[in-house]
Amino acid sequence: MRTRILRPVRALAFLLALNFLLPLSAAAMQAQSPDALASRVDGAYRVGAFSLSFANNGLRIGHAAEPARILWASVPGRAFLGAAQGQADIRQFGTPDGSYRIDDKLLAQCLAQSIDAIDNATDTLVVRGRLRGPGCDVAYRLAFDVAGGNQLRFRLQLEGPQAAQLNRSYLRHASSADERYFGLGQQLTWFDQKGKTIPVLVQEHGVGRGLPGFTQLFDLLEGGGGGSEVSTGAPAPHYLSSKLNSLFLENTEYSIFDFQHPERVEIKLFTSALTGRILYGRTPLELIREYTAYTGRMPPLPDWVGRGAIVSVQGGTDEANKKLDTFERAGIPLAGLWIQDWSGVRITNAGKQLWWNWELDESYYPRWDALVDRLARLGARMLVYINPFLSTEAGHDSLYQQARQAGYLVKRQDGTPYLIRNTNFDAALVDLSNPEARTWIKNVIKNELLGHTRASGWMADFGEALPFDAVLADGNDPAAWHNRYPEEWAAVNREAMMEAGREGDVIAFHRSGFTRSPGQGTLFWLGDQLQTWDGYDGIRTAIVGMLSGGVSGYSLLHSDTGGYNAFGLTVLGRQVPVIARNKELWMRWVELNAFTGVLRTHEGLNPAISWQVDSDAETLAHFARMSKIFRALGFYRQGLMQQAADSGAPLVRHPFLEFPSDQNTYALRYQYMLGSDFMVAPVVTRGAQAVRLYLPAGTWIDLWTGRPFDAGSGAWTEVAAPFGKPAVFYKAGSAAGARLVTALRLEGFY
Repeated sequence: MRTRILRPVRALAFLLALNFLLPLSAAAMQAQSPDALASRVDGAYRVGAFSLSFANNGLRIGHAAEPARILWASVPGRAFLGAAQGQADIRQFGTPDGSYRIDDKLLAQCLAQSIDAIDNATDTLVVRGRLRGPGCDVAYRLAFDVAGGNQLRFRLQLEGPQAAQLNRSYLRHASSADERYFGLGQQLTWFDQKGKTIPVLVQEHGVGRGLPGFTQLFDLLEGGGGGSEVSTGAPAPHYLSSKLNSLFLENTEYSIFDFQHPERVEIKLFTSALTGRILYGRTPLELIREYTAYTGRMPPLPDWVGRGAIVSVQGGTDEANKKLDTFERAGIPLAGLWIQDWSGVRITNAGKQLWWNWELDESYYPRWDALVDRLARLGARMLVYINPFLSTEAGHDSLYQQARQAGYLVKRQDGTPYLIRNTNFDAALVDLSNPEARTWIKNVIKNELLGHTRASGWMADFGEALPFDAVLADGNDPAAWHNRYPEEWAAVNREAMMEAGREGDVIAFHRSGFTRSPGQGTLFWLGDQLQTWDGYDGIRTAIVGMLSGGVSGYSLLHSDTGGYNAFGLTVLGRQVPVIARNKELWMRWVELNAFTGVLRTHEGLNPAISWQVDSDAETLAHFARMSKIFRALGFYRQGLMQQAADSGAPLVRHPFLEFPSDQNTYALRYQYMLGSDFMVAPVVTRGAQAVRLYLPAGTWIDLWTGRPFDAGSGAWTEVAAPFGKPAVFYKAGSAAGARLVTALRLEGFY
């Protein structure tokens, strides 16, 4: 009997001991974890309307307007800050030389974090602690304050003797398997970045961007530059999630956003001084409003841009006039003629390229003024081209010589101009960190583009190629300036317009960009798409890029109609297309762009093998029809552009922005909304004459048939999409939809 009594007593004692020891063991294991968080301080604090709760070895951030909602949270028991010492091997390559490979060797990592003290004596909440790891121990100061509106700013600063050695910082936070992440600038392949790792680095977006077979061949033949699914010329360290969480970094240094883990997000920044903001908003559009309050917002385009198409023409004055004759006969409403070869052409291994000496080539374009006058009589404008490079070849180097002698160029370590390879020639890059150089290039824009050529717009190309080992006039680190360069390139163009008294009447369209580019630019385009149907670098990426970019403040985005990059082989003296747009692809791309902010064509890299607007009579008629539809939408776009200027809301919107509670919208990539009234699903599949699209809750009206479709709480449907009638629906009761129908009826479309 006695032993029977002792056994339960011993068992009870064992269980009590186990209950006591397990938490200690768990705590010990957690303390041994390389990224453990140990907090000596618990408590709840207010910073403006934001609440910060430190408890259970974690941090949660909320907002007084919705106390139960979590805007940001650390992973329980895990560090949310980290630091490291890294040594980056950076290789710049490509055709042109604007692609990058960065391999980072970590020499020391401080991944464990302690919270030792919290000071809220002022409007700024200061958290102090240490970051530790093998051979690494550094104090940190993390400050939170309200940066205006519903924006909680955080600033990380390392302190102490080891701080100067550390040049990487980490920010980690909790997520959930069903949370989706959007934005990150102009991402071209995926709208939802969950499961991806996104390098936030301005670079050439590539040729093929991972298109199987082609990209590998391009890399082999051209020494790299094919790009990948995540390479882009206009990224942004910013996201907006399906749970309406939103965060961005103010830093311009290279960063990596890692969304691969289902339960957490990690941001790695290539500097130790990390600064960012957590945003509060009840809807996606409210969060975009908050974000663009920092980035700046894009102004409405001039009225003339909406009068019709901007058509690309090359080849000299006589060729331009012949094209104009053709466009007039076809009844194409023209907003402008875009002549990119106004400064003359050279023959390179990529075909015809321009002389980057920004002066009118009057031997190639005689009687230029008469051509501009003719356009004016047609109610159209002249547009040209510029980039921040300068030609170095004798006979075409007058601007280069001026800039070199004045010290206006980006330099190498030895003080000589840093010449950057583009196809088979070198070019110098204007140093925009130098105030005098900025004034000089602005004068080139004012005197040559706005003055001599009488242009009302231009493509402001490139901006991705500032080398990481360059020397800048202001002494700043080129690693911090690399992503900033596109912002400054946009600012220089905008300042030239303002100084000439032409702001609001002139446009510049850029392809490179970073966080604050929307506040400086007037218009952006999505770079050099391949003339294909695919989702790596073809027509489909034009849609995804507008949708992602729109989340990150790029409210006015468009693409080259038909794409740009085309390649052929010379066989028996004639060019045979290998990759080049045909009639079908060109016509479908026109349909897509007619329902965006700008309708602009491009003859492409190799015009001889690419289908053109005037390749046959049917194509001309199709283009005239879609240009008239674009013109008919002008009233609606004007309202959307004013909304964009006021709130940052993009013209082309992912359906999630209007229907955030509809989870069926999250995975959509190839359909979009124009404003809040129209749903557009272009044909992006070769040979297709119908489209399957998703319509969110409500009743929608087919633009071409007038038939209503009751989507209930959201439904998929398939509709016919013959040429000239892409799948377009508008909300039942929409005044804009009714007005567009009336306008199209007057054009004889019904």
